Amino acid sequence: MQRPEILSPAGDMECINNSLKFGADAVYLAGKQFGMRTASKNFDDAELKQAVKLANSYGSKLYITINTLPRNNEMAVLPDFLSYAQEIGVDAFIIADLGVFELAKKYAPKVERHISTQAGIVNSDSANAWYNMGASRVVLAREMTFDDIAEIRAKIPGELEIECFVHGAMCVSFSGRCLISSYMTGRDANRGDCAQPCRWKYHLYEPNREGQFFPVEETNHGTYLYNSRDMCMIDYIPQLVECGISSFKIEGRAKSAYYCAVTTNAYRHALDDYIAEKENYILKPWIKEELEKISHREYNTGFFLGKEPGQVTSNGGYIRHYDIVAVCEDSNGTTAEITQRNKFYVGDVLDVLPSSGIPFEVKCLSLTNRFGESVESAPHAMEKLTMITDKQIPASSVIRKKRS
Repeated sequence: MQRPEILSPAGDMECINNSLKFGADAVYLAGKQFGMRTASKNFDDAELKQAVKLANSYGSKLYITINTLPRNNEMAVLPDFLSYAQEIGVDAFIIADLGVFELAKKYAPKVERHISTQAGIVNSDSANAWYNMGASRVVLAREMTFDDIAEIRAKIPGELEIECFVHGAMCVSFSGRCLISSYMTGRDANRGDCAQPCRWKYHLYEPNREGQFFPVEETNHGTYLYNSRDMCMIDYIPQLVECGISSFKIEGRAKSAYYCAVTTNAYRHALDDYIAEKENYILKPWIKEELEKISHREYNTGFFLGKEPGQVTSNGGYIRHYDIVAVCEDSNGTTAEITQRNKFYVGDVLDVLPSSGIPFEVKCLSLTNRFGESVESAPHAMEKLTMITDKQIPASSVIRKKRS
């Protein structure tokens, strides 16, 4: 059995720290140019070097996304960036453009080349063509079933890896190729600047009925034309492994460090359990529950199972059952030094996610601010506090509170 990697996102240094701390085999991120997520902070040259060292310290890999379609003026500066990435030890580039692919072979021949989902690979002939040109991995289009993937796996060389998205936001357009944002807002989705107009509410307006707006589809929450739910494949770990996927990719380079921690941890534990238990494997309930503790749209299974239940666009709201309230910086017994993220109170029951990955609950018995004053709540974002609880909280733990 091939052991797939857990590939996690990183939009900034806090995100990469959490992805690695909670078990990522590899992380993917972008420099300040050429990446498909301009909403993320992303990484300058010095930060990229720091990120590579951090990944190496965990024995993990680091991939850089170069998955936009660069214009001529951008191509002129690409060779220096590619050479620098090789120099600092980047493991792979994620590439969508054939010209970028050829430049990567020339200026960074030691760095592996992975073909982005933006390339829209849905058949073995396309995968083999990229392999023959020097690709070591293909990131398949998201519009693929388990059977489709297994057939591709059977018809490509064993050393050509397959990467698939298994969790996160879905795009209504094929493999993210969308012009709606560009037309409506001037922000080009194919250059990482999508305004997500597919997530907006829409109504029809009839000029002769001034002030009257007619929903295209009436629901209790509004109208959504093409607003995809989020993908979650945590219930299908055996099928993901058995169809031949080499890398389980978690979407989310524009999402929080908390999201990176929770999703990485859940898929890490689920995959490790399956590898260890094989035919006796049963998904532990707490793992699935973890994915309900992050902000998300209603979950679905994308296209893996075919059309049903599959990609559904009838609901657009976010679901938030928990809030992150603090991060534990250090601890000594039941005394924890924390940095506050959201308000909570003495007496609250809090949910702790340690880097070991198994969540547990504690009760906040007291709070002391940096002036040594006892306080009844933590109302100030990023405030440093001392908290006493009924159980020890390991350093680096994420602390959450269930919404009432």
